Amino acid sequence: MSKVAVIGAGSWGTTFSKVLADGGSDVMLWSRREEVASEINNSHRNAGYLPGVNLPAGIVASTDIEKVLAGASQVYISVPSQSLRSNLEQWGKLIPKESIVVSLMKGVEQKTGLRMSQVIAQHGIGEDRVVVISGPNLALEIAAEQPAASVAASSSTDSAMAVAKASTNSYFTTFTNNDVIGTEFGGILKNLIAVAIGIVNGVGYGQNTKASIMTRGLSEISRFAEAFGAKPETMVGLAGLGDLIATSESPLSRNHKAGEMLGQGFSKKEVLEKLSQTAEALVSVSTVLELARDKNIAMPIVEQVELVIEGKMNPKDIAPHLTHMSDTPQGE
Repeated sequence: MSKVAVIGAGSWGTTFSKVLADGGSDVMLWSRREEVASEINNSHRNAGYLPGVNLPAGIVASTDIEKVLAGASQVYISVPSQSLRSNLEQWGKLIPKESIVVSLMKGVEQKTGLRMSQVIAQHGIGEDRVVVISGPNLALEIAAEQPAASVAASSSTDSAMAVAKASTNSYFTTFTNNDVIGTEFGGILKNLIAVAIGIVNGVGYGQNTKASIMTRGLSEISRFAEAFGAKPETMVGLAGLGDLIATSESPLSRNHKAGEMLGQGFSKKEVLEKLSQTAEALVSVSTVLELARDKNIAMPIVEQVELVIEGKMNPKDIAPHLTHMSDTPQGE
């Protein structure tokens, strides 16, 4: 069995460590906190993030980043997107020269507008060694071994295949594609639509409203992704439509939950205080809209979401504005 490293012992990093261990890899998991590492090693639990889940004995946790990275054939990174650059500046040079580096993150860097794979590439990792994993992947369901699928995207078929092989087991299947842009933007943009659906759910609107937002939202985020070079088929695959469906309606989705609280009248500050983990949409919405404006892409749903997040629109007023840009009838 080959050694793989996972950086980040939150819900998704720990869950993916389980996926990899159950697929036959020896996994070393880096935790920022010693008490989390000790619990994983001694009790095979990470109760703060995955309550009730037993972890495989094949996962060994440590706070020693050098020890975790040493000899790893694959390095999976699951840290908050806005801290990726600072993390890589601290330990990026410790990543073995031949290892494949896998992004489990779904966000854009606020200051630069870069996707996570682009930030990784800026730290001396060749494009052919970078892989992105995305799909309809709610951590608690996968940790409970409920069947699910994802996609590994890379410019290198060999790298994508190696990661897909390592991250496939009896309950989790990883497919491959070569559309890194579409796979990443699918995971980033669906969070914004999930917040929109959460808002109208919090207000009390029904399934017609939510279905309208989901379908028009898919059209909106597909236009955006394709303008940046994504393939249309990616946006109706696991990383696009699949992830959108899972995230938009599940109470396990942080972004849906954030939207729901906004719809119930909580402020952005209150939502951030109540959430135990980051809802990426709340920090990426402004950056996404800046990127859209640079390419003259209309994103009416995302624009209304930003107004609600920033307290500039009453959540109850949002639904009539979400699904159209003007009073003039338009083609679908």
